[in-house]
This record gives sequence, structure tokens and C-alpha cells, in this order.
Amino acid sequence: MTRLPYDRFAKDYFKELLTPLGEVKISQDISGEVREIDVSFTPYPPEQRGDAGVLGLLGLFATTPCIFEPFRNAVSPNQIRSCMSKLFDIHASLLRRRQRDKSPLEEDDLPRLWILSPTVSETIVNGFKADPDADNWPTGVYFLGEYLKTAIVAIHQLPRTQETLWLRMLGKGTVQIQAINEIGALPPDHPLRSNALLLLSNLQFTIQASQNIDREDRELAMELSPLLLKLREEAIVQGVLQGVQQGLQQGLQQGLQLIREERRATIENLLQFRFGSIDEELSGIIDRLLNFPTQEVTGFLLQLSREELLARFGS
Repeated sequence: MTRLPYDRFAKDYFKELLTPLGEVKISQDISGEVREIDVSFTPYPPEQRGDAGVLGLLGLFATTPCIFEPFRNAVSPNQIRSCMSKLFDIHASLLRRRQRDKSPLEEDDLPRLWILSPTVSETIVNGFKADPDADNWPTGVYFLGEYLKTAIVAIHQLPRTQETLWLRMLGKGTVQIQAINEIGALPPDHPLRSNALLLLSNLQFTIQASQNIDREDRELAMELSPLLLKLREEAIVQGVLQGVQQGLQQGLQQGLQLIREERRATIENLLQFRFGSIDEELSGIIDRLLNFPTQEVTGFLLQLSREELLARFGS
């Protein structure tokens, strides 16, 4: 999979899961050198926070200010150093701000860096002198020195428990597929299940739309297909069941509306994948694209340039 679709999925994934717990900033720029951090998180005050327990280990990570840097492939020493450099820039910026405001900066105020990698070699762990904390954290979580505020998470080493599910979703190969199946097996009324599957639906679409698909991507797309079909069927059935109670016509409309919303999200995702962002002009053609069959819309978005799309579907 190209890095762009996975980056988009991972950032949307964190934003969807963590927004009830605090402020989530995606692709935050760092002053000075042109760089950005993937996901920045600041928890809400306790009285405003949602239920962190539903996120298990990820919810524990999100109890303090932190930065998440997820990697699709095994992280390298240079990538770890780059992430730590960005973390220290954030620390320095926060210190300058506190000095201007003449307010103290405590160690607990400094964000922690969580580096999430599908696999981590023993060489990496030893080279950074990263240690587990078996008394407080599960297997697969390694901490650098206390004042470095950095931890490396080896997703493939995390135990297969409910507590680690939402982190294992960011793994690769059999680890990720196992987590996907576990999410599919959650009760339909689980607070995170539908949104997680919708994000996976968008990821599947971008994988299938990519020109170069490797074996792992193909296996992932195939694994997602029956699960996402089940989600669509559940959405339609839910709409119809509501219609039995509220009127059949209204229920059918709700089912159709859910399908339309899913198609809109897919079109927006592919527009973002093709053109980087969706401005007012591109946003204006989405409603017209919804009137065409899915296969035709996919062809339009993959084959036509921005100018051709606007000329054909613009006002």
C-alpha cells in the first residue's frame, strides 16, 4: 500500500477514536523547519472526557498530552530519531511559551511520544536501550529513559486481548486481519464498531483504486469485503426495522440515507486521495456524482483530471 492511503486512514482513525477524550490535531506543523507531526492529542478535563475504558490500552495512552506517530512498515532508527526530534521541538516551543507567560513548566505538562510500528526488531530495542515495564504495561510496549518521554510500541508483540484491539488494528498482515475480524464480531450496538468499519471501508476503496497493489494489500482488501458487506446489510436492515416502528416508508428512507452517506464518504475520500484536499469547487460536484452508479463514479474519479471533473459535473 502506498503510504498516503495508510496515513490518511491512521489519522482519521485516531481522530475518530480520541475526539471524545480530548482535542485531536492532525498533521500539525512545527515551526522552523518544514515538518509536521501525525497526531497531536490533548486530553479534556476529567469532567468533559468520554469513556476512555472502551479504548483499552489506547485509552491509557491518551490520559496525558501526547503525540502519536504510526508507521505502516517497520520503523527504522532514523525514523525514530526524526520523531524524537519533532517531540523535542514541541517541548522547546512549550517551554518558550511558558517563559513568556511566566508560568512554570512541569514534567507532566510535556507531551509523550508514542511510536507505533507493526514490527520492531530486537536490534532497535537494544539500540535505543528501550525497556519493557511488565509491572504496568503489556508485552510490546518499550520505554526509553524517563526524561526522553518516548515509548516504542511493537504492535505484533501486543497480547491478543480486548485491551489491545484498537492498537492491533494499526498492525500489518495477520495481526491486522485478526483485529479486523474481532471488530466485525463486536455487537452491532458497540459505540466504536460502525465508525471503525466505515473507516476501513474507505481504506478498502483507496486500496482498490491504487494502481500498484501488493500481496498484503490484496489480502487485506479481500478480508475486508465480506465484513463491509455485512455492515452495509446491517445498515439497511436497521433502517427497515426502524421503519416497522415509525412507518415503513420512513424506515426505507433511513436505510437509503445510510447508503447515500456511505457513498458520499467514499467519494470524498477518493477526491482527497487524488487531489490532496477538497476545496469548494470539488465539494460542489459531490451531489451530482452521487446520482451515478458506483462503478461509473470510480472511473470518473480515477481517470478524469480536476479540470475535466469540474467541466463535466460543475454548475
